[in-house]
Amino acid sequence: FFCFFSFSQPKLHRFMSLDLENLRAKDPFNDDWESDDVSASTGGLVHIRIQQRNGRKTLTTCQGIPEQFDLPRILKAFKKKFCTNGNIVQDPELGKVIQCQGDQREKIKSFLVSEGMIEASKIKVHGF
Repeated sequence: FFCFFSFSQPKLHRFMSLDLENLRAKDPFNDDWESDDVSASTGGLVHIRIQQRNGRKTLTTCQGIPEQFDLPRILKAFKKKFCTNGNIVQDPELGKVIQCQGDQREKIKSFLVSEGMIEASKIKVHGF
């Protein structure tokens, strides 16, 4: 009768260093993680993002449209052309943000470019 006992050495727990860069506010839907900044000073870029609500429901947000345009009229055109509902939200950091129901990212981009409001190079589409 043989009895084998294995004595293992105690495991050393190594904790990951707390990198303060990880605590910075990041946009999870941004494709460019290195230059991610969720502030209103975006240099004239229009950001179109998608947010997951519950289940399959999504919300498309459009931020950074210049002040010279009438946002309620743009929203009315979005609602009529895309057959969706939406509203304008005043955010303390981002300013006025247009919200539309559903995934309307490419439709909003093509609308803004086709109407001549914003150049295609100044629109950044985020999301999966």
